[in-house]
Amino acid sequence: MVQVPTGSGPDQVSAAPRSARRAPIPRVGRERPTGSNFELYSWYFFRVSGLLLILLAITHVVIMHVINTVDEIDYDFVADRWNSPFWRAFDWLMLVLALLHGLNGARIAVDDYVRPRGWRVFAHSVLWSTAIIFLIIGSIAVVTFNPDAAVTAGR
Repeated sequence: MVQVPTGSGPDQVSAAPRSARRAPIPRVGRERPTGSNFELYSWYFFRVSGLLLILLAITHVVIMHVINTVDEIDYDFVADRWNSPFWRAFDWLMLVLALLHGLNGARIAVDDYVRPRGWRVFAHSVLWSTAIIFLIIGSIAVVTFNPDAAVTAGR
């Protein structure tokens, strides 16, 4: 305990904890922004999607290029693989994560280097439109692939 003057006389002091003497620490730097936490969630998404993409890509490379040779990978190999909902989900997840991860990186580059608001809105619109188109095309390919279609078509 530290002796702190009470202010009523020089001889009168009270016992107060050491923390009572300290003045509050002023805030330094910018104020905390209010509003959306989009950038924070974008930052977290970048890290999580990056880790998942590493795992998915390594698994893909090992299965498609290490365990199986180029001679073994053909239409029948993909058809057999996509008969399983697991592998369809695996490939679709890799597609979605890669697309959104790349889109997020491109969005950050646009925000960093495109200063005029009109051009930035245009660039974001092009990015999002392209990503949505590729996501739709890729999803249609994964979801509607029919492994039996080649057999019925005379393959």
